[in-house]
This record gives sequence, structure tokens and C-alpha cells, in this order.
Amino acid sequence: MPDPAAVHSVLEALQRQTNRPWTLMEVCGGQTHTILRWGLDQLLPGGLQLIHGPGCPVCVTPATTIDQALQLAARSEVILCSFGDMLRVPGSRSDGGVSDLLQARAAGADVRLITAPLQTLDLAARHPDRQVVLLAAGFETTAPATALLLEQARRLAVDNLSLLAAHVRVVPAMERLSADPHNQIQGFLAAGHVAAVMGTAELEALVQRRHLPVVVCGFNPLELLQALLACVQLLEAGTPRLANAYGGVVRSQGNPAARLLVQQVFAAADGPWRGLSPISRGVLQLRPPYHRFDARQRFGLPLPQAAEEDGPCCGAAVLQGRCKPPDCPSFATACTPLHPLGAPMVSHEGACAAYYAYRR
Repeated sequence: MPDPAAVHSVLEALQRQTNRPWTLMEVCGGQTHTILRWGLDQLLPGGLQLIHGPGCPVCVTPATTIDQALQLAARSEVILCSFGDMLRVPGSRSDGGVSDLLQARAAGADVRLITAPLQTLDLAARHPDRQVVLLAAGFETTAPATALLLEQARRLAVDNLSLLAAHVRVVPAMERLSADPHNQIQGFLAAGHVAAVMGTAELEALVQRRHLPVVVCGFNPLELLQALLACVQLLEAGTPRLANAYGGVVRSQGNPAARLLVQQVFAAADGPWRGLSPISRGVLQLRPPYHRFDARQRFGLPLPQAAEEDGPCCGAAVLQGRCKPPDCPSFATACTPLHPLGAPMVSHEGACAAYYAYRR
């Protein structure tokens, strides 16, 4: 529960210091859920608007990657592993066939829910006659755990474990969105957990290139309001720069050990996010020493080449911040958490799921 007096004080400061209309984007889906759960957007001064970014790795995993996971899961020698929300993300099928990994499991595929990447190492050891494939999605926050898994597998010479990589990089997506002439973003609230791993250098460079303020932000209501206030102050003063409103957690250098591990195993590459065109340096691919663990190479699958729309829903527009979930005609009617048409309704961090839970 946030401190009411502290929240009231920050809201009063926002009222005093907001003299013009501003549009800010919070990048993290966890921040979106906090905003909707506590109704923070309804407490803001008139003219101060929040729009929601593509801050959910489950939501931005390309449908073609899900299709490849389904292909692999259909093979009798494969144990396909992933995290909870990924099992419900729809692929590109619209013909009534198997369209997500939960359906594949119900149809007999060996699909396993895991909570940590290193669990797949134990699976590979216990099933030497099977191929264990990890569908690994996430921002830079989860990439270190995946990198640690592959480093351990390399050291132990495990030959029946591979990775279907879907790790993505947040700052290139922020750059892509801020450069879009159809977007109205004037400042960003950046994800504090990503900066805690990667540091702030990339965000500093983004500020210099795009000339708009970025505030590194926490996740509880008071932290979000304090970051909003910092961003408004920068906008009102006409001084676009980076501010760290999550200083108790984020250091400029991030987590050097985690960064080094990610850089050792992965390299930045161009690639698509679901609902977005290919993003320059927006995904992580395995470096050559780890290609033996690349499921696409092992099973002859291509790299995802294009972004996809989410069919009859407005998932792509939601992920780009061009509309809010209630603007979609399918929201809470044809598209619900039990029957999602698009990825933002699947994940517990998706914007559509947040509006469904808190703002129907």
C-alpha cells in the first residue's frame, strides 16, 4: 500500500508544475499494471497523458517463433520447455488447428512448464535420448539466466539441449517508437529492472539522439509518480536528459557480471518484434561459439523475418502506443484472457490484460 501522504504530495507537485499538455510512455508492462491497478492515470493533471509501450516480452515474441516452437513440439524426440505465459501465446494459425503450446500439449506434445532456464539442464541429463529445446523469451533482465544455462551446457559438453531464442533489447525499440512520426511520445519512463542489468549508457545515448527526456523508473505507485514528476520537470524546463528515479537499485554501470555474461553468449542483431517492423539491433542472437545450441540451426529453421499483425484485434497498435486496449472493437468481447486474439491479452504484463483486469 503506497503512503497516502507521499502520494498526495507528489500529485500536488505535478499539478503545480504541469503547465502544458505532455504525452509520456511507460515502457514496462509491470508499470502499466501498477498504473491501471491504482488508477494513477486518473489522478494526473489534465493534459498529462500516459500511453503504454511494448514492455512485455511475451507480447512481442513474433508469431513465427511460436509457429517454430509448435513445429518442434510436434516432433516425438523433442521436449519443448518454456515459461508460463509463453504457452498461451497464439501463433499465426487461423484455421482452427493447434495455435499455441497449451493446445499442443493437450494434443500429446511433450511441452513442459519451467520456472528457471537451468531446469532444462537437468531434463537433458535425465533424458539423453531426447532433444530438450528451451523457448527463451525476455528482455535483458532474463537474458543472463539463459546465457548462464548455455555456458554451463558448453562446459559440461551437453549435446541434447538447444535454444529457440526470443530475447529482445528494449532501448532499440524505444528508439524505433520515438522516431515514428505517428507517435506523440515526448518522454519515456524507462524500465528500472532492465537498467539494473544493463546500466544507463544506452539510455543516455538515446536521449542525445532523440532529444527527449528519459527517466529510469521503479514499479510501485509512488516510484511511478515520482518518475512522472521528474519527467514533467525536464519537459517544462526544456532540458531533455536522463534522470534516474530508481537510484536505490540502478547504477550507471548496471550489473557488470550479468552484462559480461550476456555479451559473451549473445550478440545484438536486427530482428522483428511482434506488431513492429524489424528493429535495428533489437534482438539477441547466439554468438558463433554457441551456435551448436541454436535450435534453428539444429533443426533447419529460418530466422523470423517479419513482424505480424494480430489478425482481428488491435494488438499491433496497442504495442506501438497508437491506441489503448478499450479502443479495439474486440476488447473484452471476442478477445478475453480465456480466449485471447492477440498477445497483449495473454501475458500478465500485457496492456490488454491490464485493462481487462482493472478497467472494464
